[in-house]
Amino acid sequence: MHYVYLLVRAHSRSRRYIGVTTDLKRRLTEPNSGKSLHRAQFKPWRLVTFVAFSDEQKAAEFGCYMKSGYGRAFADRRLWYRFPRSGQPP
Repeated sequence: MHYVYLLVRAHSRSRRYIGVTTDLKRRLTEPNSGKSLHRAQFKPWRLVTFVAFSDEQKAAEFGCYMKSGYGRAFADRRLWYRFPRSGQPP
């Protein structure tokens, strides 16, 4: 399986991360263990949601879409709404 996953910084929710992986468990433990240098500086991270794909290409395409302007707008309305950025109403 291939996964597109969304993480949010647990405390301030000021940082968000969208990624694609085949090993979801490993990718969820890396940022909180310090193995991912960039994401480790913003730990702890919390999983918001993930979408599973059986097709690698579909997962990659959806991951690219989620990182695009339209995908970010979709995620803000449908996925991040429970985790607003700091200073925004819930």
